[in-house]
Amino acid sequence: MNVVTLIGNLATDVEIREVAADKHVASFLLAIDRPRGEEADFVRVTAWDAQARSCADHLTKGRRVAVDGRLRSSSWQTPEGERRTAVEVVAHRVEFLSPRPTDGEVVPFERAASA
Repeated sequence: MNVVTLIGNLATDVEIREVAADKHVASFLLAIDRPRGEEADFVRVTAWDAQARSCADHLTKGRRVAVDGRLRSSSWQTPEGERRTAVEVVAHRVEFLSPRPTDGEVVPFERAASA
């Protein structure tokens, strides 16, 4: 079973691009706090099509979200011959947890409550 649920704050603004006619992909980095005040973990999240457009329209750095999705890993070789691997979450659903800011309002990066 490959199911992931994460809650965190966007560490970057959403980047969206069109990969084919009317097919979009959005990505952002999600910061997830660890318990007891340790450093946060950062996870790349990608969303597709309508979910991608919704994320790009409504999310900015600092916003709190819940992401349901699956893990996807990829590997490649650098021009120097080094092997690299990355893991990301492919979102099935992104739920916006913090209110949308009004024009000109800055949404602070809030650390998640320790569990």
